[in-house]
Amino acid sequence: MKTILSAVALVLLAGAVQAEPYKLRMQYGSATGQFVPIIPLAPKEIYRHYGKSYVVEPHFMAGSGPALTALAAGELDVAGLAPQSMANATVEAKLELRAFAQVLSSDVPGWNITRFWAKDRIKSVADLRGKTIAVNARNSSNDAAVHVVMGRLGMADGKDYQIAELRFAAILPALETDRVDAGVLIQPFSLTAQAKGYHAVFSTGDAFGPSETVVWGSRAEFVAKNRAILVDMMEDHIRLRRWILDPKTRLEAVKLVAQVDKVPPETLSDWLYTTKDNYHHPQALLDRVRFQKNVDDLVAAKVVPGSIDANKYVDLSIVLEAIARIGAN
Repeated sequence: MKTILSAVALVLLAGAVQAEPYKLRMQYGSATGQFVPIIPLAPKEIYRHYGKSYVVEPHFMAGSGPALTALAAGELDVAGLAPQSMANATVEAKLELRAFAQVLSSDVPGWNITRFWAKDRIKSVADLRGKTIAVNARNSSNDAAVHVVMGRLGMADGKDYQIAELRFAAILPALETDRVDAGVLIQPFSLTAQAKGYHAVFSTGDAFGPSETVVWGSRAEFVAKNRAILVDMMEDHIRLRRWILDPKTRLEAVKLVAQVDKVPPETLSDWLYTTKDNYHHPQALLDRVRFQKNVDDLVAAKVVPGSIDANKYVDLSIVLEAIARIGAN
């Protein structure tokens, strides 16, 4: 009898272990732009699957370069990747990656433009010869924009100018203290720079036009093995985006971001999740044509060594299945 009871207990224990939600390790580079850190904080009534098939474990990493390294090492499940990092990983590192959702797009008409700012002594891109330019991370979209824009004037990284890697929040102080000569500023730092009389020297749009700046990507083998979890996550995430972008509840989402960044909500409320922000597709649908153009522009500028076929490396089926599930509900 004891043997039978022990066997039953083991079966029940195994079932309990299997029922544990998968801990989805997701990277983000900015709380204001990339959603990840507020996913565990949002009202649970938004979600249908959170805590059942998955939970999210946020991991801060300053850009897609370090995120890609962690993804390759198996330390992350999902990373926010730029077209540059996707191409480099595929062509040089021979990694099989899949991009499956849009996180944010830059320089989309009618929305915020990502700019590089400087003091008055820098009048134009040509004045940046011999200077230091700050980006959030190597192999990020912002890093790629520097290479493209400077390369058009025949200037090369390390020879004609220097790149400094700084966290987004550290770039404006570095400009103020003249430790760098120009730097990329996201909101709200760009608003502060404008108020101080700084000016924009160039934008990421000058390099690429509209850009799929950050996409969610993962290793192909992880996507194949855990596709059901990713569809559940994206179904919930689309509901989260609806809640975030709804004017009736937007300020509630702003308060969560302020909580993560430890800033007063008033510093974010005027612009976050509005047209003053980067573009977030309401259903997280990645623009595959735009992504391909971004990659091809990088190849033409010799920023990446070769192109990748977006039809192979961009998997829209996960988000499309999530959208179909939701319907009008």
